[in-house]
Amino acid sequence: MIRKLALLFVVAFIFLAGCATVPVDDIKLKSKADPKANFNGYTSFAWLGSASILNDPNGKWEPPGFDADAEIKFLIDRELRKRGMSKNSTNPDLLVAFAAGVNMDSLELMVDPETHAEIKENLPKGGLLIAFVDPDTGFVIWLGMAKAEVQQNVDEETIKARLDYTVKKLIKKIPK
Repeated sequence: MIRKLALLFVVAFIFLAGCATVPVDDIKLKSKADPKANFNGYTSFAWLGSASILNDPNGKWEPPGFDADAEIKFLIDRELRKRGMSKNSTNPDLLVAFAAGVNMDSLELMVDPETHAEIKENLPKGGLLIAFVDPDTGFVIWLGMAKAEVQQNVDEETIKARLDYTVKKLIKKIPK
């Protein structure tokens, strides 16, 4: 019996150790909301649009065949539905838009720890902006913003997990 428990413990430990978490420490989130907006009153949404600015000539960020725009739109749809909202393209309470940007050639000044000299280092950056617009006034009533270091040469599942984390956390910042 003790051997079986020990074996079960070892198998469980190996399984859990194999479930590595996706790095998200570099993802920085902010949001701004119109203090006069009643976010509980919004029950439907429609897509206003999306935009992508991608500077990834060597395909280091977005693997071939992966559509980041479609994934982001899917995640936003899912999170808004979790909040009890539904799509309504004829008479929505909110219009939703997003913009994603990636610059693989982003340079940043770093300090060399040995010489204390400033050197330029390639640190690819990415960003996501989600906006909610009141269709009656045309005013933006909520903005969710995320910035992160771009993880290079990662698999599709890692990118999906990072986008999932980002969209979930941003949508949770919508006032109740």
